[in-house]
Amino acid sequence: MNDRSPAPELIAPSTRGNESAILNAALDAFGEQGFNGASMRDIARGARTSLSNLYNYFPSKSELLAELLRRANDEQLARTRHAANAEATTAAERLRAAVKAYVGFVVDHQVAALVAISEIRYLAGKNREHVVEARDQTQAIFEEIVADGVSAGEFTTPYPGDAARNITAMCSAISTWYRPEGRLSKTQLAEEQSRYALALLEARP
Repeated sequence: MNDRSPAPELIAPSTRGNESAILNAALDAFGEQGFNGASMRDIARGARTSLSNLYNYFPSKSELLAELLRRANDEQLARTRHAANAEATTAAERLRAAVKAYVGFVVDHQVAALVAISEIRYLAGKNREHVVEARDQTQAIFEEIVADGVSAGEFTTPYPGDAARNITAMCSAISTWYRPEGRLSKTQLAEEQSRYALALLEARP
């Protein structure tokens, strides 16, 4: 498949009636108007359902946002973990694979990635805790790879923890500026970001 082809769906059709239509409408609304700007009525209209039916599925906007971010985090974590656990003999190879998987997710699901970094501030309590916990699992993959690389002498950075956090921040920030019609394809962008990440870690040639 051409890497400028349409991305796979984050929210596939659901067996629960209008659930997928509601979630997709919410994603569009939060992406265009932000959490505060979007109303439940806007989301119901986008999903072509009634407001009362929307509340049957999700009792609040916060619950909708939490479910969207849960699904986005689950997909991102699965991609990153699979890439990091694939056959690789060095920490540098694992790091490159993990970065490319992370970037691939951001490009494929740019609106979801952008909503995840810009709207999480509106979550509180258990909803926020669950999203943060999922994010921490993805972060831990990078921290482990970096720690292994430092121990093996592949990476010479004296700041492994900070470097790992900066790598994920760099990748997630792509959602704020990437344009599909830009000069870099998804593959090219992922390669570029992986080189930046290795430079940040002061990887040995």
